[in-house]
Amino acid sequence: MDIRNAAVSRVTGETQIEIKICLDGTGKCEAATGIGFFDHMLNSFARHGLFDLSVNVQGDLNVDSHHTIEDTGIVLGEAIRQALGSKKGIKRFGSFILPMDETLVLASLDLSGRPYLGFDLPLTVDRVGAMDTEMVREFFYAVSYSCGMNLHIKLLDGQNNHHIIEAAFKAFAKALDEAVSYDPRIQDVLSTKGAL
Repeated sequence: MDIRNAAVSRVTGETQIEIKICLDGTGKCEAATGIGFFDHMLNSFARHGLFDLSVNVQGDLNVDSHHTIEDTGIVLGEAIRQALGSKKGIKRFGSFILPMDETLVLASLDLSGRPYLGFDLPLTVDRVGAMDTEMVREFFYAVSYSCGMNLHIKLLDGQNNHHIIEAAFKAFAKALDEAVSYDPRIQDVLSTKGAL
């Protein structure tokens, strides 16, 4: 199988973003968004999904974190979509329940080409570090719709907002790693339609 890579750039009046991803990597990450906690989450995503990831963002952080985080999600989703190519031979579905200290988070997804986000991750503080917690949903919404994936993220247990958010990023990484992995029994795409 070919190594699945993509590089995507996006420039607007609010952000300049360059993302490179290798779905068949080892978990190496270089993330520079200007938001320390967000960089930490992107590193966690890459490390636990075993994706090689490079993220460089110049955003209007003098306004707030919204455009930087949302637009990064848009570009990451597009990069995943491009790296997947035809989707032939992949498992398509992935699901993972991730424990992190007192926290338990479920992430489940389908690389169907049909975007949807189910998000039940109640957070009780406005910010973790320099990241607005309301942007967690916006990030995953942007990724799911740009990639064309059906994504569900649900808190099963937990209180600490740092743990909850980090568990969500790690669970998403593990579920995506499963979904993009190959199964030798799948000769084409895993769909009765014959296309994804």
